[in-house]
Amino acid sequence: KVELVENGGGSVQPGESLRLSCTVSGGTYSRYCMAWFREAPGKEREGIAGIDRDGYTNYAESMRDRFAISRDDAKETLYLQINNMTPEDSGVYYCAADTHWTGTFCQPMINRYDYWGQGIQVTVSS
Repeated sequence: KVELVENGGGSVQPGESLRLSCTVSGGTYSRYCMAWFREAPGKEREGIAGIDRDGYTNYAESMRDRFAISRDDAKETLYLQINNMTPEDSGVYYCAADTHWTGTFCQPMINRYDYWGQGIQVTVSS
């Protein structure tokens, strides 16, 4: 069983930055595609970015400027840095793992990821 747990969420003011983390237990983490997604109130879940076993990243078109995905395999942890946050960034953020594909093309497409964290709330307000 692969278990993912997000941390680092909370409430921030516009313009501030936040760093989310996702710890992974079970399985072979270092070989998995990993990705971040978010779900704003009343909207469908959308992809932010994916990262492969070598650290190569794949961002959704609208997520390239203020978001940065990274991984630390020694710590079995995935990170998401969010800079200059806006109220539109509010929502539930999820990390996910694709345990079937161990290649190097890890798009943040929702239907390819088979393990998910429980999600963590991020709120941006004045």
